[in-house]
Amino acid sequence: MAASKSTIQDIARELNITASTVSRALNGHEAISEATKQAVNKTAQKLKYRHNKIASSLRLGKSKIIGVIIPSAEINFFGSVVHGIEKVASERDYNVLIYQSNEQTDYEQKAVETFLRSRVDGVLASISKETTNLEHYMEIKKRGVPLVLFDRANDELEVPSVVIDDYLGAYKATEHLIEQGCKRIAHIGGQQHVFIFKQRLKGYLDALKKNGMPVKEELIRYGEVSIASGTKCMNELLSLSQPPDGVFAVEDFTALGVIQALKAAGKKIPDDVAIIGFANEPFGAYITPSLSTVDQQTIRMGETAAHLFFDKIEKKEFYKTAPEKKVLEPVLIYRNSSLRKNR
Repeated sequence: MAASKSTIQDIARELNITASTVSRALNGHEAISEATKQAVNKTAQKLKYRHNKIASSLRLGKSKIIGVIIPSAEINFFGSVVHGIEKVASERDYNVLIYQSNEQTDYEQKAVETFLRSRVDGVLASISKETTNLEHYMEIKKRGVPLVLFDRANDELEVPSVVIDDYLGAYKATEHLIEQGCKRIAHIGGQQHVFIFKQRLKGYLDALKKNGMPVKEELIRYGEVSIASGTKCMNELLSLSQPPDGVFAVEDFTALGVIQALKAAGKKIPDDVAIIGFANEPFGAYITPSLSTVDQQTIRMGETAAHLFFDKIEKKEFYKTAPEKKVLEPVLIYRNSSLRKNR
């Protein structure tokens, strides 16, 4: 027969105080003396009382849960951002509920519905590549639930966000290939309705123009940000009468596909074609040749997004002031796939 569970009333009887005093002591209420808090906690331990955080949070009007929507758990970038979010949330005694959209709008809509039904205290999200209709995110705002976007943000929503300077990262990546002696630099981009991919294209174009190099439409390809897409686009580029001698890929998985296509074609990297990606996925340091890339400061991004959320809710001004946008500076990492000089 299972042992009966101790209750707040049991602790109250033991100490000859009211149940409400016990409840407030367990929740660290400032009106309760330190001596009473210590006595309550000691008695709770003796009676093996287990504090029901969920019930307690609901009584206080808070779930102490943050909903986090990520496009994919398979990509280290998002796992690393979540690590930063969880670190800050844990320090505030909050739990994190994660929902994976799989880059699909309908999954993302289900995530929002689930979080709103669960009465989460806020939502932190990165918009899926497929999403063009933002109504489900607007519903979060309408309900007055705090929403912070990270990485893939959209200014139309007018909510706080944390992003990397994608334009600057792309500009520097392209300029690096120019400095390495590349004359015909291709860009394999992503879906252009996604703001960050559009910014990476713009950074590439401006780097060419400001360094006196012509923009050639034949050297620009648009893929789906995947290994297969990178391979397909690179094979198309290799079929040109004048193939590129440098490639800036919109993301590391695309760059990996580029490397596979070049190896299959018997091309030397970086001598025939130099390559740089974006995201600093872990595999980049271990493949041959190792992949040059743009690091997006993922853990810092997650921590910054969480701090932004907590700062706003503590000031009770989430939707009362202009949305704050934090822009992190990218860090360029040069490896063997692009380094032609000083080798």
